[in-house]
Amino acid sequence: MGRRRSGNGPTREADPAQGVGPTREAGPAQRTSAPAGSRAPGMVLTAALAIVCCALWGSAFAFVKLGYQLFEVAADAPAQQVLFAGMRFTLAGVYVLLGTAIARRRLPLPSRRDLVPIALVALLQTTLQYAFFYIGLANASGTNSALVQGTSAFVQIVLATLVFRQERLTGRKLVGCLLGLGGVALVTLRAGGMIGAWSMQGEGLVLMSVIAGGCAACLMRRFGVSGDPFMLTGWQFVAGGVALMGIGALLGGRIGTCSVPAVGVLAYLGALSAIAFSVWSWLLKYNPVSRVAMFRFFIPLCGVLFSVAFLGEVVPSEQLPALVGALALIAVGTVVVNVE
Repeated sequence: MGRRRSGNGPTREADPAQGVGPTREAGPAQRTSAPAGSRAPGMVLTAALAIVCCALWGSAFAFVKLGYQLFEVAADAPAQQVLFAGMRFTLAGVYVLLGTAIARRRLPLPSRRDLVPIALVALLQTTLQYAFFYIGLANASGTNSALVQGTSAFVQIVLATLVFRQERLTGRKLVGCLLGLGGVALVTLRAGGMIGAWSMQGEGLVLMSVIAGGCAACLMRRFGVSGDPFMLTGWQFVAGGVALMGIGALLGGRIGTCSVPAVGVLAYLGALSAIAFSVWSWLLKYNPVSRVAMFRFFIPLCGVLFSVAFLGEVVPSEQLPALVGALALIAVGTVVVNVE
């Protein structure tokens, strides 16, 4: 009896991240292209790791501002800010590649087919997103920046569903996004609007960085599902970081005082980026963008707490109930999106 040709059997549904086939979402246990011996994370582990990433990103707002103070980076010196960002992300890339090399006992080198994904992600994830972010952050408070950054979950879900067509925009996702945005609005809006004034050079550029980062997340999902997320994360950091340093240097950026506390802050910023983005890229390999993006609504709350703790920024006492309500709305929204 002859063997049936594989082409005559039923057609297996393609992963939606590849941009072909129907856009039905795969469950957590159905993520494709996992390396031999690897396992997709369960929902509890996914949630725990995503919240850790968001806490690390939330701390970045305060520590970037501390870095500006310690390295004497002026608010009106975009060349210095871009140079500082390049130093942080080049260091983050070195951390990722070194850690991966130690774990695997070999350096993760990209192949020719990896060069275009690395270049695209580096341009959006590191160069554009953080050029906008660092310049915007210098002209906005840490609290406001964290709150604007809180819209990133909504932006990523919209991009993944309506622009990149990697999954469907369902009623649950829409309700979850509205709840999360409601949580952000609770701590953003008050009688006079935001905590401080809005400016295009400040909060506007932070919002532009959110859009660039959302596009990068969708690309990481598309490229990472069939590739090595740690290799992609490490090399895109190095490529994007070197590009930022080059741009900053060409524009006349120079770093001032270099003290032990300054180096410590820079080392922490590099480490948080290396850990958070590596773990996030790994989660995107096994989960649709919407599943992990919802956790990004926790970033503004973490950012507010770190800004209060390390920068001395004051949140009015009348806004404390709003913070609690925001946490509740974000938590409910995340559950609505992620619980089947």
